[in-house]
Amino acid sequence: MKEKDRKKISKTGRKPKNDPAVNRYSINLNEEDNAKFLALFDQSEMKVIAHFITACIFQKTVKTVKIDMDAIEYHEKLTRFFSQFRAIGTNYNQIVKILYRNFSEKKAGTYLFKLEKETIELVKVTKEVIRLTQEFEEKYLKKE
Repeated sequence: MKEKDRKKISKTGRKPKNDPAVNRYSINLNEEDNAKFLALFDQSEMKVIAHFITACIFQKTVKTVKIDMDAIEYHEKLTRFFSQFRAIGTNYNQIVKILYRNFSEKKAGTYLFKLEKETIELVKVTKEVIRLTQEFEEKYLKKE
């Protein structure tokens, strides 16, 4: 008899939950509210809508992260620009040493004058980049 009872107890399938969720609620949303709801759900980056609704109802913190790809791209290009700017500074020092080592002082002074004009132009461009960056941060990277 005991052998027959053992066969009836199936150990396959899902284990029953200790506290199953059996209470269900239903709400209806119009198109505008549904669009707002889906936008909030997307921002939360949760995988399950039911978990998102539960978190909202019980006022649990819902993480919303908004990633601005334009700002990231701008930051990457700006970083590359400043690394090139540092490289120019290194090259500038090397050029000055080479000019004084290989040319007479008069000829080296002439070349340095030309280099100084280009450097002034580079400083103007750099100031413009800094101004544009500050303007970009004020308009698009507002911290709320």
